[in-house]
Amino acid sequence: MITGLFIGAIIGLVLGLTGAGGSVFAVPMLILLLNLPVDQAVGVALGVVSLSALFGTISNWKAKYILWIPALILGLCGALLAPLGRQLGEQLSANILLLGFALLAICIAVLMWRQATGSPAQSAVVRANAGSGDQDYKQPICRFNDSSRFNLSVSCIVALLASGTVVGILSGLFGVGGGFLIVPTLVFVAQVSMRQAVATSLLIITLISGAGFFSFAQHNVLDWQLLSYVCLGGLFGMLAGRLMANRIAGALLEKLFAISLIAVTLTTLARQLG
Repeated sequence: MITGLFIGAIIGLVLGLTGAGGSVFAVPMLILLLNLPVDQAVGVALGVVSLSALFGTISNWKAKYILWIPALILGLCGALLAPLGRQLGEQLSANILLLGFALLAICIAVLMWRQATGSPAQSAVVRANAGSGDQDYKQPICRFNDSSRFNLSVSCIVALLASGTVVGILSGLFGVGGGFLIVPTLVFVAQVSMRQAVATSLLIITLISGAGFFSFAQHNVLDWQLLSYVCLGGLFGMLAGRLMANRIAGALLEKLFAISLIAVTLTTLARQLG
């Protein structure tokens, strides 16, 4: 019980304090501290990430930063394909799945480090609190018209569907939220502010991770008691991240998380394969 609450709190806190990629901590921590098999760790991670993201979405709801049209296009596409990622994961051995996750985690850590180094102001915009850090972006694929309504074009829809496809498969396969891809995609294709991208990504993560979790739960035996403890800890962690975000979020914190993610991932890999 205590370990589950602790893991959930760390997952929620990291998800709340970092920009993209915070949820990727879930799988290695579940494997290291609870000795869960890789597939079970992925299932529990999907559950806690979706619930924590839902909590963050509700918290950001009144701020009106959520972009509903791109969120629904990207999110529903990803939600439809998350079960496919889960099915693909069932065809792979535990070691191959873990190696793939480790590669993904290291890529996310590198992206976090690069953002903290190249765009330190964006590191202050976190999932638990919309904060500030707006920035202008040029040549978006999706545009807003004069009445501030979202204009859809073929290239815009294709870009959102392509992102949803990749995020959905990765989410179902590895139990990650996909924010590391969702946030820059929204910034690039729609020329939105960083805080809009972050708030919108939470809703997308809720849809995609939720779909992956329900697909997993239908086809696998799940420790619901453990999941409830981890989810409860995740909610407390997300709340703590919301309270602490404006004080400690920033480039240095994101670099520390990037280093920690690589260390935890390599430790998990060495333990499982050693």
